[in-house]
Amino acid sequence: MPLRLGTTAAGLVTGYVTDALFGDPRTGHPVALFGTAAARLEHRLWADSKPRGAAYAALCTFGAVGLGVALQTATRRRPFARFVLTAASTWVVLGGRGLAAEGTEMARLLEAGAVPEARQRLSHLCARDATALDAAELTRAATESIAENTSDAVVAPLFWGAVAGMPGLLGYRALNTLDAMVGYRSPRYRRFGWAAARADDVVNLVPSRIGAALTALCAGGRAGESWRVWRRDGGRHPSPNAGQVEAAFAGALDIRLGGTNSYGGEVESRARLGEGRDPQPTDLRRAVRLSRLVGAAAVAIAASAAPATPWGAAPVQSIGSRWGKGPARRSVDNSARVGLAVDNRR
Repeated sequence: MPLRLGTTAAGLVTGYVTDALFGDPRTGHPVALFGTAAARLEHRLWADSKPRGAAYAALCTFGAVGLGVALQTATRRRPFARFVLTAASTWVVLGGRGLAAEGTEMARLLEAGAVPEARQRLSHLCARDATALDAAELTRAATESIAENTSDAVVAPLFWGAVAGMPGLLGYRALNTLDAMVGYRSPRYRRFGWAAARADDVVNLVPSRIGAALTALCAGGRAGESWRVWRRDGGRHPSPNAGQVEAAFAGALDIRLGGTNSYGGEVESRARLGEGRDPQPTDLRRAVRLSRLVGAAAVAIAASAAPATPWGAAPVQSIGSRWGKGPARRSVDNSARVGLAVDNRR
């Protein structure tokens, strides 16, 4: 990295490249360790109560933010150490390579006609009931998850890393993981998981819209259509965020997303997003390529928006972002395994 590049910016770029090359750590993943600790705390605190759920979400999230603040403070006058820790934090919270790998594997299985295997594999991407899904519905579910997770697993972590450095990276991933663990509308979590789900919605409001805008920017000759479909259909999704990127992807790929989904025995009909044909396995591969382009654009913007403290100076971290000057469910859930996300309809 050039010496004039700030430590936070250099760390974000290095962490992104590391994730793109190597993916998640194979063993001892910090997010998996966080998920284990959060599950134990849930066992102690659970009650069918919104206040108890809010206390749980606050303890877990602010614990992660506090660790980030401690690391940020400890490296205040140690630029290289801050760079290394920011890069490591970025690497462990991103899920771009894992997302692409899951999408590619789903496409391979569907192209080979291996529907039973694809039904099992879909659980790596979302919590949708795949028991009765045919190849077309499996393709749609996977494509929607690729779109949504492009925001949740790539754009949003980079956004919060640019805004708040290591506290932003670790705090966002903690909250997003909690949403994947307890943010369901099931009898157990409808009240207890409410705070985590709503907080996750809030922290993704801006990143999801940035992700949609970047999708249109990366759509090539269909940039105008992607933008138009996003602006028209983005608000038709039950989630305030998921529909933004899904609609932009639908316009960019000239496909149609949305329809009837089943979650834990509950059937839900969603509005259609886009005007094209139903997605096919080849469109799933195109979605993976588009996701990678959006991720590359996101890290470029994050690096330019991060505080530009030179390597040779004391890296005083600003908590103001310049990202905003530019243009849920799914998140990456590494709580139980290092893998992709669970769409819990939030």
